[in-house]
Amino acid sequence: VQLVESGGGSVRAGGSLRLSCEASGRVFSGYVMGWFRQALGKEREFVAAVRWASGVTYYADSVKGRFAISRDTAKNTMYLQMNSLKPEDAAVYYCAAESTLHPDLVMQPGEYDYWGQGTQVTVSS
Repeated sequence: VQLVESGGGSVRAGGSLRLSCEASGRVFSGYVMGWFRQALGKEREFVAAVRWASGVTYYADSVKGRFAISRDTAKNTMYLQMNSLKPEDAAVYYCAAESTLHPDLVMQPGEYDYWGQGTQVTVSS
């Protein structure tokens, strides 16, 4: 599975962005796909994830109510709608994919084998 992110950019605080992650190669029904982010000098952290077959979603507490993850199985594409952006949301955002992840492991970046190249999100105050 190869992953390509798009949709990053610069926005003022309170604004919105929509990220996309297109997967080439077949994403099997058992896969989990997720969004992670890494700010300069910080560790990569979980943002959101979705189970490809069921659509069950997971969110970090810091983005609940502001971000929404979704997927289009026909297009092999995952999305992250980011609203009410804050300066602390600024980071490089990565999409990731892994097969058959236990719910307890969905938030762990080390459990994912497939990663995109990242897309920069900048939020100015």
